[in-house]
Amino acid sequence: MPYALSDVLAEAERLWPTAGAEGWDAPGLVTGSPSQSVASIHLVVDAVADSLDEAIAAGADLVIAHHPLLLFGVKSVAETHYKGSVLAKLIRSGTALLSAHTNADVVADGTSAVLAEKLGLTGIRPIEPSATPGTGIGRVGELAESSTLGHLARAVAELLPATAGGVRVAGEYERQVRRVAVCGGAGDSLLGNPEVVGADVYITADLRHHPASEAREQHLLGAGPALIDVSHWASEWLWLDTAAAQLQQALPEASVTVSEVRTDPWDFAIVR
Repeated sequence: MPYALSDVLAEAERLWPTAGAEGWDAPGLVTGSPSQSVASIHLVVDAVADSLDEAIAAGADLVIAHHPLLLFGVKSVAETHYKGSVLAKLIRSGTALLSAHTNADVVADGTSAVLAEKLGLTGIRPIEPSATPGTGIGRVGELAESSTLGHLARAVAELLPATAGGVRVAGEYERQVRRVAVCGGAGDSLLGNPEVVGADVYITADLRHHPASEAREQHLLGAGPALIDVSHWASEWLWLDTAAAQLQQALPEASVTVSEVRTDPWDFAIVR
């Protein structure tokens, strides 16, 4: 039988407490009534037209998106703008929208933790711990045995869904690596963290030119990690399966599905 949306929200709060979100973040219910019925839940990274069309076509009553649709200030929801357009589509279809962003990053089974576990790291711990043990931003751990940087980069490429940008690497292909730091999503703000500096390689997304260049030069001097830069969307997509399994266990009567739509913003790349 269907659940009230309020019951689903309570489970989401238990799994991803909003108190764990960064101050600038905007997790929570975006549209929908707590009293409406929810029999089908669809998980996406990005609440964009293609992923929401997929959810509505599948008959989802609730979409849970990792990235908030209304993260920054919005002065209009006119349908001439994509945010207004998708909000109107959700409301007309009776589909609720919930976001779980940095509050889903920091939990024990959050985005970075899932990436670290999928890479087979051991001794996994947060890069920036929160007050609750085992929680916090990013993760660092060790490979079961040393690998070359090139081999690890290929393993990352095999693990993540394909994107136009692929996997970019700063460092020598044959360099031996074992201690690995990871941060799902944009992670160049952590480049100076001692746990990252002390790692052999740092895997994250959205590395900007200047921070990446400085980190690479420091690495070539023998201090600091090699870098593996991946798609922001791909680095967090792996978490959806874990979140879906947690929701399915908590709400066994609901249908819980994961998006197959690639919402990485880049369509193709030209390399010379």
